[in-house]
Amino acid sequence: MGESIIYYNRKVVGGIYDDRFLVKITRSSEPILPDAPKELPYEGAKQMILISDVSSVTVKDLVVSIWADLYGKTAVKGPDS
Repeated sequence: MGESIIYYNRKVVGGIYDDRFLVKITRSSEPILPDAPKELPYEGAKQMILISDVSSVTVKDLVVSIWADLYGKTAVKGPDS
C-alpha cells in the first residue's frame, strides 16, 4: 500500500494509489476517457478516473488538459515540449 502524487506545473493532477493510476475528473478528462471506470483513491476522497491501460491514452495530453481545466491557464512550455 502506498501513494505517489502526480504533479504538473506544481499542481496535483492525479496519482498512484495502491497500484492504481488515477487522474482527476475534469471537463476534458471525461471526454478523453469516456468509458474509464471511476474509483475512490482513498476513503473520503472524490472519485477519480482509473487509467487501466496507459497505451489507450496519450498521458501527456491528458495531464496537460486536466491542468488547464483545473487552473484555467495555458501550460508553461518547457524545453522538451
